[in-house]
Amino acid sequence: MRYALALDLVDDAQRIFDYEKAHEKIWPEVRDHLLSHGVTGMEIYRLGTRLFMVIEVDPAVYDAQAMAQASASNPVIVRWETLMWTYQVPTPWTPAGEKWVAMQRIFDLASQA
Repeated sequence: MRYALALDLVDDAQRIFDYEKAHEKIWPEVRDHLLSHGVTGMEIYRLGTRLFMVIEVDPAVYDAQAMAQASASNPVIVRWETLMWTYQVPTPWTPAGEKWVAMQRIFDLASQA
């Protein structure tokens, strides 16, 4: 299963550079956390300050709520997310208290057959 999510970055060239640098090699604990919760692939793209993330998950393993709970109780993940928030800001459409927000798919070439 695939999800597409959006988030914005602080409009500051140095912070954007630092955010990208942090993602050149994420912390091993963050990688292990994602994999252990059924995330099989993840890509982040940037246009200006807008981020677009595509995640692929194993639906037999992935449970967003369980992953969120595990994230909140893992000090390394909390530290990573706290650091990431120094670079990130919610989009104008993000509900209060949320971060990455799911995008709505409006087109799928495969369905056009």
